[in-house]
Amino acid sequence: MLTLAILGFLYDEPLHGYELKSRITGLTGHVRPVSDGALYPAIARLEKAALLERHQEPGSGAVPRQILELTADGRAELESRLADPAEAEISDQIRFFTVTAFLDRLTDPAAQAAVLRRRLAFLEAPSSFFYDAQGRPVTAEQEPSPFRRGMLLVARASGAAERAWLVATIAELERDRASS
Repeated sequence: MLTLAILGFLYDEPLHGYELKSRITGLTGHVRPVSDGALYPAIARLEKAALLERHQEPGSGAVPRQILELTADGRAELESRLADPAEAEISDQIRFFTVTAFLDRLTDPAAQAAVLRRRLAFLEAPSSFFYDAQGRPVTAEQEPSPFRRGMLLVARASGAAERAWLVATIAELERDRASS
C-alpha cells in the first residue's frame, strides 16, 4: 500500500518527502499512519529500483530540499499495479481505497472496470465477523451483544453503499467505453 501511494502521488507531480508523507497520511488517516521509519526506506527501495529519482532544489533555509520525481519506469509500475492489484488490495478496504485513489491513472475504462468488478465480487461473497457453533455467519439480528451487533450493522450499511457505488461506476465506465 505504501509503495502504491508513493507512486500514485508522485505520478501527479514531484514532491518533497515531507509533502509526500502529508499526502499519504491524508489518504490513510489515523487508520494506517505512515512513519518516517517506513516511508524513507520505501523511497530508497524505489529509488534503487529506478522507479523514482531525487534532485535538489533550494530550500527556504541553507539546506536544499530533496525533491522526489517518478521516472517512466515508475509510471509503468504504477499502471501495472493498478491494472492488476494484489488480492489484499482488493479485500482490504483501506488498501482498496488506496488503489481507488489512483485508478484514474489507468486510461482504459475496461481496465478500471475490471478492478472494480473484482472488489464487487469480493463484497458479494458471504462473510461475517462472527460465526455460530456450526460455522454459519451470525447476522446482526442474531447477535446478542450490542457492540458486535453495531459492528455488523455498520459493516452492512457501508458494504451496501460501496456496492451501489461500484455498480453505478462500472455502468458509467461501460457507457463511456461504448460511446468512444
